[in-house]
Order: sequence, then structure tokens, then C-alpha cells
Amino acid sequence: MSPFALLTIFMLTLPPLPALTFSLCRTSCNNIPINYPFGFDDGCGAPQYRRMLNCSTNLLFITPSSTYKVQSINYNKKTLTIYDPSMSTYSILQPHHDFVMSEIKSVVIPPAPDTVFALLNCSIDSPVLNHYRSLCFNFSDHSCDELYGSCIWFRLFHLLSNNTSPCCFTGYDTVKYMSMNILDCTHYMTVYDTDGLHGVAPLDWIYGIKLSYSVPDTGCDRCGRSGGTCGFDAFKFLINV
Repeated sequence: MSPFALLTIFMLTLPPLPALTFSLCRTSCNNIPINYPFGFDDGCGAPQYRRMLNCSTNLLFITPSSTYKVQSINYNKKTLTIYDPSMSTYSILQPHHDFVMSEIKSVVIPPAPDTVFALLNCSIDSPVLNHYRSLCFNFSDHSCDELYGSCIWFRLFHLLSNNTSPCCFTGYDTVKYMSMNILDCTHYMTVYDTDGLHGVAPLDWIYGIKLSYSVPDTGCDRCGRSGGTCGFDAFKFLINV
């Protein structure tokens, strides 16, 4: 039998090769849609947003200090809102921890301007009550007096501080450059959409952090409208990192 005939028989008896399968980018997590620029799987989303989100029981935003539950993503306004279960609110006081973002997160998805950090029970020696007093402000006509009068636990702060109001409403840049230990404040809370809180009592404030992101114009909007999925070359990106 000729070598060509043997090769033909061998090829005919080989089992068929399995069909190649490609993992698709997941499009939701706990009923929250996941679209570009975000993604969980390698190659999905924009590379600068990779590994920011984790999908387990809940959709989580990952920072060096903690993981925060994602409440919603607004793709039209390009905002993402997160919630820190360890922070204080009008109804509960919890010991602080620092809110820390990596340098890249601080640049590409910083807290929105209408997110306010409330530093509570600050020492009279706190930098924001002395040298950096200008970093504190009242927002939407709300003051520390109103906040401390809204809940019995906050009133204790007020009474123990000899009727002063040792708190500070401030922006993200303050906590970015000064830790809570340096600020010398024992508790903190965050409120967003503050422009719409005129005349609204602390009971009805919107607690959490709103992050603002941008999407580079790479044609991905057109790609999505045509039924495609935008992503990046994960292997090439790994080599370049």
C-alpha cells in the first residue's frame, strides 16, 4: 500500500477536533447591566477599568482599602454609585476606616463633585478645624449643627464637645491626601447628589459615593449598536504591563 493511501486512512480514522469555544463577556451581575467600559473577564471592557469590579453575590467595587457594594451604574450620565457598609449614617455610628483609591482609580473614576464626605467627631486639634479650616464647607445649606441634632448618638457628640460642632463637610481630595488618623476624626459618612438636598433632613439624604468616569472615543458605541462587544487584547495588555 502506498504511503499516500496509508495517510488517507489515518486521516479518516482520526476523531473529529472539538469545536473552538469562546467565552463571552458577562453582561450583568445581580441584575445590574455590565457594559463597556466595565467587564469581569479578560479582554472585556476597557483596559484601564480592568479588575475594578468583582461579581460574587453582589457587584463589588474594589479599592486598596476595602470592597464596596455597587448600587447602580448610569451609562448615560457615566456614573457609578457605591456604598460602604462600614460607614456611619443618620441612624448608626460605626468606627471609621480610610477610603483609599489607587492612583489609576483616582484619575479615571474619581468621586463626583456632588459627593460630600462628612468627617464626624473631630478633635479640636484636627487639621480641618485649624490650619485647613478652608477645606470645610456647608453643603446645600446644611450644617454640622443640623447633623448632630438629627440622631441621639450624634447628639452625644454635640454634648461631649461643649456645644461645639466638631465635624467637617468636605470633598474627596481631603481624605485622599489626609488619612482619618491625620484628620483626627472618629467617624465618617458620605452623601451624594447633594445639589438636590436643599431642605432635605439627614433622614432622607442619599448615602453612598458617586463615582464619575469617562470613556475614550474608540468607536465602541458604534460597535455595541451593531451587536458587537468591545474589549481589548488581554495577552498583549499583560505583556505591556
